[in-house]
Amino acid sequence: MARTSRKKRSTLTNRAVVAAAALFLGGGGLIAVNVYASAGEGGSGAPPGQFRNAARQMSTIDCPDAGIALPDVPDGARPEVDRELAAMDTQITDAYREFADRKERIARDPELAGNAVLGPLRSRRAASLDRIGTAVERVEGRRPQGLDGLAGCSLRADDNDGGGQDGEGGQDGGNGQGDGQDQGEGQDQGDGQDGGQDGGQGGDQGGDQGQQGNGPEASDFVDIQSVEPAADRPRNRRGASRGTFTTDCGRNENGKFNPDNVIAAPGVSNGAHHMHDYVGNQATDAFAGDDQLAAGETTCRNQGDRSTYYWPVLRLQNGQDENDVDADGGGRDQNTGEIQTPSQVTLKFTGSPAGKVTAMPRFLRIITGDAKAFTNGDANANASWSCTGFEDRQLKDKYPICPEGSQVVRSFAFQSCWDGQNTDSANHRTHVAFAQDDGRCPDGFRAIPQLVQRIVYDVPPGPGFAVDSFPEQLHKPVTDHGDFINVFDDRLMKKVVSCINGGRKCR
Repeated sequence: MARTSRKKRSTLTNRAVVAAAALFLGGGGLIAVNVYASAGEGGSGAPPGQFRNAARQMSTIDCPDAGIALPDVPDGARPEVDRELAAMDTQITDAYREFADRKERIARDPELAGNAVLGPLRSRRAASLDRIGTAVERVEGRRPQGLDGLAGCSLRADDNDGGGQDGEGGQDGGNGQGDGQDQGEGQDQGDGQDGGQDGGQGGDQGGDQGQQGNGPEASDFVDIQSVEPAADRPRNRRGASRGTFTTDCGRNENGKFNPDNVIAAPGVSNGAHHMHDYVGNQATDAFAGDDQLAAGETTCRNQGDRSTYYWPVLRLQNGQDENDVDADGGGRDQNTGEIQTPSQVTLKFTGSPAGKVTAMPRFLRIITGDAKAFTNGDANANASWSCTGFEDRQLKDKYPICPEGSQVVRSFAFQSCWDGQNTDSANHRTHVAFAQDDGRCPDGFRAIPQLVQRIVYDVPPGPGFAVDSFPEQLHKPVTDHGDFINVFDDRLMKKVVSCINGGRKCR
């Protein structure tokens, strides 16, 4: 099995504590974790039904995504705004820790969650939002509208498709989510899986995998053989750019990981609250600017490609801890299990079915997918899950159960249209867009080479793996996402464009 070998620490003696905590850190881990709680390794003595109901009430904290609601932040205010948005993510993570500290009392009195956790969380978020408003006002002379409504959070059950519980925490804060996020059209990733194909195939296997933490649950997995094939992609038009350029940057064999997010939270350590795999540019961390990236070493075979490619790590939930069990992005953020090194990573740039492509600007930043899609909704979700030998069948909101001999595949088709001006935007989305259903770019956008990432893992069949996530996202597959910063030199980018527009397959 192709995965990084590290010294692990067995946690058999601690599983009862982990199991009890998981009930309050997220109901997503309830199905598998209860195996330990009911196996004589501890527990609080409360009846199983009471635990189950309390856990369901508290499976996740649902907060409005202020980053999405702020599509237009002036450049002069952006550093401070990014820092405050990252601080708000930390506030939610801290709220999960507060749940754990009060787990026994909350089990007896679930309303305590609102008084002791959600109330203080709202106050902290309100202070951050006020600082965001002040930063924007300082530059533009006016405050953004509607910030006050983004402070409140609610409790949400894992199997609840929307609201909080009994008015806890101010659900009115959800208004305005998704502003400026209309570029999801044209995605052909994950269509056709019907959303809920009995998501419990193989569910009985879940408890045997040693799963810990706050998700996922057995219903997040589906047998790939039960999934209908996806719809065909748009046909190439006359003049389409049919070539490809593939860059080989390895599989992160050297084990470069960190929980930073240099695009969404520059200058903030642990801005992602989950661990990322990195290939390509080795200088990438929260503090890397364009100059550092341009000078950075690269794992790419072609040294003209110093781009940054990163995505959340995939972990095997086998009861073994990684060496980040006590670290930010790892155990401190409810991400546990063995990190898996991919067996294969393919980074391919493709053309447009509607015409020629133009060069990407250097240092263009693209985020595809939404790390908070479980609470934000799936409008910006853009990861696909499948199995080798079955890649005409794609999943968006389920992990695949692959048959024996087949490997798990996750793929990302990045936005392929650029506004022609900006290398980034305030919400890190509106400067790029997906092509429309006919393959053309929206008005005002031009086609650029489309990055398509395919990452393959050799993991045991059945439930028992998950991507890292923010704690409140419960390791749901719909939260998967990929990040890219273009650091091709000009000569190599010209070759990429020439190969794609000329219909050639190049490396």
